[in-house]
Amino acid sequence: MFFKVKDIIRIALFFCVLAFCSCNPSQSSQIKEGIWLAELETMDNAILPFNFKFDRLEEGKLAMEIYNADEKIYVDEITVTKDSIFIKLPVFEGYIAGEFSPETIDGVFKVESLDREVSFTASYGVKERFKEASASNFDVTGSWEAAFSPNTDRSYMAVGIFEQNGNKVTGTFRTTTGDYRYLEGVQQGDSLKLSTFDGAHAYLFKAKVSDSLLDGVFYSGNHYKEPFVAKRNENFDLPQTDELTFLKEGYEKLAFSFPDASGNTVSLDDEEFRDKVVVVQVMGTWCPNCLDETKFLVEYLKDNASRDVRVIALAFEYVKTPEAAFKAINRLKERIGVEYPILLAQYASSDKALAQDKLPMLNHILSYPTTIIIDRSGKVRKIHTGFNGPATGDKYLSFKTDFYDLIDQLLAE
Repeated sequence: MFFKVKDIIRIALFFCVLAFCSCNPSQSSQIKEGIWLAELETMDNAILPFNFKFDRLEEGKLAMEIYNADEKIYVDEITVTKDSIFIKLPVFEGYIAGEFSPETIDGVFKVESLDREVSFTASYGVKERFKEASASNFDVTGSWEAAFSPNTDRSYMAVGIFEQNGNKVTGTFRTTTGDYRYLEGVQQGDSLKLSTFDGAHAYLFKAKVSDSLLDGVFYSGNHYKEPFVAKRNENFDLPQTDELTFLKEGYEKLAFSFPDASGNTVSLDDEEFRDKVVVVQVMGTWCPNCLDETKFLVEYLKDNASRDVRVIALAFEYVKTPEAAFKAINRLKERIGVEYPILLAQYASSDKALAQDKLPMLNHILSYPTTIIIDRSGKVRKIHTGFNGPATGDKYLSFKTDFYDLIDQLLAE
């Protein structure tokens, strides 16, 4: 049997490719499944750790779970090319990109619109979030009255809520504008270390501990830090979040007209909202506290689909174009299952002073989210600043109860 020269070349190429593929398995198959420790480098060369787990799906793709105390963040948008890995974090704009070996990743965590980039490394098989070098000398369980940036014009108050088991610590800080979500760490010797990473924010808290005092520093990524002090105080609480933002004198109703993703201008005068109890959510797709509230509102509407309650969100986005803003809005709606309208109120800045200009009937906007509840007649009945998310425990449950009770009351009127 004789072969033409071109047939011989084809056969030779086939066996070369076959040999190459058999000797060079997919790099994605080399990334080890199981627990990993990631480390972000913040200011002062302080290291912010968090744990995650790689799993392989049936089709061979990688999936990831990020852990912060009781929180699990599922990540399924992972691309592997040769020795490079790209991890698109859910909902938020940020991503992780780097090079990998079977047991290491070396790269960056990046949020392009904010021009922020943080060094990122990860190691396989490390279960400890913080190295436990010594035993715990103190127990920080309880409530702490905290001041951030004390004795400055930027000072603000917070409540630290912690639970310690051995030297493991979980909890959060509550402020008038929201909480710092799920914090996890250790108390060892006279040192307390807590961290969280949720795909938008990377927070690290380090403090020197005594029986009744915390003296520490709060780091946000590698672009911001501030001191804080806290003292034990089980009776301390923050100002009522329902009294911080209100309608200015002379105004009786909330009014706005903003576009949705289809280019339609939407307002409270539309038929959809007439004679309904309406929840207006002032938010941003970049905001973790807003994400917590969005999940809550999605759940509420799902459980109360037949009731005369409507939700409408006003998004204040820092991305530079309306196209990028609506891309982020649509991503949030798809990932979380949001069926209520999210309007674009502002882009290219999330500045609260500019946001207040868009809603001039309000005295100010102190926080994302801010939630405005309107009765059937269009009257504003409550304005709630910030959001106590699931990490705040009893405060979250209390918020849910108050929300349900108020909506029931307004529906009955």
